[in-house]
Amino acid sequence: MEQDVYERMNQLEAKHWWFVARRKIIAAVITRFAALDGAANILEAGVGTGGNIAMLQKFGDVHGFEYDESARANANAKTGLPVAYGALPDDVPFHESKFDLICLLDVLEHIEQDAKSLAALSTRLAPTGKILVTVPAYPWLWSQHDVNHHHFRRYTRTTLKIAAKQAGLSVDRISNFNMLLLPLILSVRVLKRLSRSTVSDDKMPGPVFNRLLSTIFASERYLVGRVPMPVGVSIVAVLSRNEC
Repeated sequence: MEQDVYERMNQLEAKHWWFVARRKIIAAVITRFAALDGAANILEAGVGTGGNIAMLQKFGDVHGFEYDESARANANAKTGLPVAYGALPDDVPFHESKFDLICLLDVLEHIEQDAKSLAALSTRLAPTGKILVTVPAYPWLWSQHDVNHHHFRRYTRTTLKIAAKQAGLSVDRISNFNMLLLPLILSVRVLKRLSRSTVSDDKMPGPVFNRLLSTIFASERYLVGRVPMPVGVSIVAVLSRNEC
């Protein structure tokens, strides 16, 4: 990602509606589908500036790695966790460790070799471990936001399933989410294209609107995995290794 994107992430991820609500949804998915016992060994692959670490620590002992040096420094300062250097697919640290849960939270779209990266992480899984992936949905929703964030792709559930299969992984659960705000987000994207706006999608809205968006988005934590969510701006999947 561009350095200014990392800096905005570092400044906004504690309060911005998207980050706040997404953490609540991810926590709900972990609770329902990862079967952790509170003493789990957890790896976050691509921690960014560290905004997910405190949430993940509620489920177990967290380790993390990150490619970007400035993001690692911010994550270390923010969380006190010694975030390691690492890069997917060929430079994954923690060679001697096995993890009950590995999280790639809006990371896979940044990596050209997505299936190979999932396969590399699967070698770090405990026998009953899970990989939790979130990615942006819909190639037709591609925008300047994706360019600025150095995305290689946006996914459909089919293309994410294909990457998992190529990596030798089974898809235990898969669902779209960020469904309720899809009409608003789609409208904003269309208006930006028509006006050729360069305003960042992750700009902090006013406090009242920020709370409203956070409340609407976070309410999906009661839905995801419980009721069908056939559409949504993001996709979440729970993966496990194929049994031989």
